[in-house]
Amino acid sequence: MTIKHHISDSLLMAYSAGQLPEAFNLVVATHLSMCDECRVALGAFDAVGGALVEGADEAAVSDKALDATLAMIASLKPVPDKRARGAGIFPEPLANYVGGDLSAVKWRNLGRGVRQAILPTAKGASVRLLHIPAGQAMPDHGHRGMELTLVLQGAFSDGVGRYNRGDVDSETEATQHKPVAEAGLPCICLAATDAPLRFTALIPRMLQPLFKI
Repeated sequence: MTIKHHISDSLLMAYSAGQLPEAFNLVVATHLSMCDECRVALGAFDAVGGALVEGADEAAVSDKALDATLAMIASLKPVPDKRARGAGIFPEPLANYVGGDLSAVKWRNLGRGVRQAILPTAKGASVRLLHIPAGQAMPDHGHRGMELTLVLQGAFSDGVGRYNRGDVDSETEATQHKPVAEAGLPCICLAATDAPLRFTALIPRMLQPLFKI
């Protein structure tokens, strides 16, 4: 697997500092599990952050803070591992969210064979799995915020670039594009957004509230 499109330094720094919404954290963490180059870059940002913390002023805490923290940890119930065993296309961070691989996904039809599954995350952004049949085009659209899309299977092109397994497509409000899944396997993506898309055609705009896109 050769990854050509990576997470930007600004997003990696925000991820390292814990400043991204949960939805974007999931996409970044999943990409990191697939990409040696970005893991090395993240390690450098983590090291810088650690040095800044070491140089910061100390904050006063209660003498009982450590005991209280350990008691809270001890009170947590173990979370059962519901992931399906065996090979699959979902890297571990995503498999943990889904509770397995493709067979565990509860898809919802969007029309023309396209399906989506919105994953539960905290407010501030949303993240979904998309299943796009080979050769199928997504509606032409722009963005009202940031969109981060990670390819898990297959590939798509949008007239600007080509994105294969492991590649990340980062879009902003300045982008207008029409992704098309390439021939071969269905294109399966993990996409996070922090604002609704801006569709060009009337029908996608009418269906947008129903599908929460």
